[in-house]
Amino acid sequence: MKSEDTPFVGGPLDGRVLPVLLGITGHPPKTYRVPVPDADGGKPTVLVYRRVQAATSKRLGLHQGWKYEYAPEGDAERRFKWPWSSDTHGSRRKGGATPDGNADE
Repeated sequence: MKSEDTPFVGGPLDGRVLPVLLGITGHPPKTYRVPVPDADGGKPTVLVYRRVQAATSKRLGLHQGWKYEYAPEGDAERRFKWPWSSDTHGSRRKGGATPDGNADE
């Protein structure tokens, strides 16, 4: 598998350049999670880094690589859910094509 040396910005890995495995498309993953073991042997802390564009070329504005920025909020902010997989969206689909107030009975 291919890997690419990718810089990390912010957080505990600030200034480090680590080899990151590339996916099928040739890009590194959108999020990079680093488990840090607890000193007391408890549950490890997970550091989350998000992939952002490193730079653009001056003349054409083309993409020139990736870097990872530290996300202190973790995965909570960007976790995507499909509308049909959550129970909170199921309440909208109770009736048929007509709203509850105008149902033909």
